[in-house]
Amino acid sequence: MTTRLQDDLYEAINGETIAKLEIPGDRPVAGGFSELDMNVEKLMLNEFAAFAKGEKTTDIKEMMYAVEMYKKYVDVDTRNKLGVKPVMPILNKIKNLKDVDDLNKHALEIELEGASVPFSFGVEPDSSDATKNSFIILGPSIILPDTTYYDEANQAGKQLLEVWKNMAKSILAYTDLSDSDKDLYLEDTLKFDLLISKKVKSQLEWADYVKNYNPMKVEDVANYMKPFDFKGFLKSIYKDNIPEEVIVYDPKAIKEMNGYFNEENFTLYKHWCYVQTLVKSTSLLSEDLVKLGYTYKGALYGITEIPVLEKRAYQFVSSMYAEPIGVYYGRTYFGEEAKKDVVSLVKKIIETYKMRVKKNNFLEEKTKEKAILKLSTIVIKMGYPDFVNEVYSKLVVDKDSSFFDSATSVRAKLVMNNLEKLYKPVDRSEWAMPGHMVNACYNPSANDITFPAAILQKPFYSIDQTISQNLGGIGAVIGHEISHAFDNNGAQFDEKGNLSNWWTERDYQGFKESTQKMIEQFDGIPFHGGKVKGELVVSENIADNGGVAVTLEIMHNIKNANFKEYFENWARIWCQKAREEYILL
Repeated sequence: MTTRLQDDLYEAINGETIAKLEIPGDRPVAGGFSELDMNVEKLMLNEFAAFAKGEKTTDIKEMMYAVEMYKKYVDVDTRNKLGVKPVMPILNKIKNLKDVDDLNKHALEIELEGASVPFSFGVEPDSSDATKNSFIILGPSIILPDTTYYDEANQAGKQLLEVWKNMAKSILAYTDLSDSDKDLYLEDTLKFDLLISKKVKSQLEWADYVKNYNPMKVEDVANYMKPFDFKGFLKSIYKDNIPEEVIVYDPKAIKEMNGYFNEENFTLYKHWCYVQTLVKSTSLLSEDLVKLGYTYKGALYGITEIPVLEKRAYQFVSSMYAEPIGVYYGRTYFGEEAKKDVVSLVKKIIETYKMRVKKNNFLEEKTKEKAILKLSTIVIKMGYPDFVNEVYSKLVVDKDSSFFDSATSVRAKLVMNNLEKLYKPVDRSEWAMPGHMVNACYNPSANDITFPAAILQKPFYSIDQTISQNLGGIGAVIGHEISHAFDNNGAQFDEKGNLSNWWTERDYQGFKESTQKMIEQFDGIPFHGGKVKGELVVSENIADNGGVAVTLEIMHNIKNANFKEYFENWARIWCQKAREEYILL
């Protein structure tokens, strides 16, 4: 029986396609965004193969660095001969740590060599003053995807942890640890993981990212983290010029960090660090270790096959050299005519958004003025950057070094480049996404929207499609991203990207009430054996509603607008068939 449009638009448009869709063994989803991503990947795999054979070259030197790294990855014979050997020096350093004082001496060193100190850190624009950078700190990563997976009643969490445990045990077999130590290290890793799972934020807590902004004096943070020497760690990076204040993204994890370092827990941390470093490093080692390292990811996403060698090589270098690869893709495959057309569409949507704000009958004039100012100052980043960020010029690959050493060296340079931004002004020319990524985003700290070249294809957008189809495709996505400037998080940032309450008291109260209604509208909807958390999805729901509302406004002002084409394409771009494990995740 054919589903009618008015009964279920998504099923009517996509049902037949979904029934025929086959999810590739190495992917969790097919259709929509994923289909475009696979096409871009296929295109770029051919490009890298030609570069690697010397059949092509480019004047983007940083792209050629990526090619050199790619060649090292596909050199399976060399990687297989080395086996686990490349990672053993850092593992031995971790194993030989005597106590917290010893860790304090080597913390930055082991971090740059691929290990993990018991917290995460970096440099990002300051939410209260988006022109300057601040040092940010949060808790360590846990094994399972969210703290809720550790609940006693969560069977999926237990199953996943068992998969991870068996995988780690198989990987540990490659080391020179004694059998009893292998068992002990694994047991202690799981104990430490459980310990930190009780201290770090859940995904639901992370969804309210305004609450990440917790400025604290370095002196106070250092006292919380004792006996770990946080000030000494900062000195190893910044010498005598350490910041007076840092931004704590996850206060509970940091305030309770001293609990990691009594005598018993330090041993747990050391063994956790050893095992996690080893597991994390499998992607840089021999093929048998690479394949073992995929075991947990496969269970998490329902993936049944490991990607072929060349695809893994491309995916790896694409994560490390994202911007130069994106610039190459954009220059090669993205036309100026398309760029001008979509920029024109973005501007039209912004102007329509302003008109909707002016006509709004429940906001005070003062709030309207600030909202229109924010819309007027949105920066549009379309296609790909005009130039490659200078950091990539430092990522030269030593032809004589192993793949492991090359990858570790490049990662360390990227980490240090990020840390060295602390006393530099924020660079607003940086792009949040590379040109070959099939996605789009709004950045509240910069008040900018990014539309990579790769998403500007059918069915999202084409010069050959009607304006109705393009509005239902890329137009509604553009409206979606602009609407993030006014979702439950974005609404708390001003036109300069600063965390600032620009609403009148009455209007903001009304906004919060409307947001709560949308949370309640979606909360508890049954979905694949679970229930939707309205609070977790509200920002995306606000953005979807805003994106459709603003583009329908434009449709009503277009002569001969075809609403059927609009809605059919809106449904079509979201067509997706996914594995059950991925949906549950």
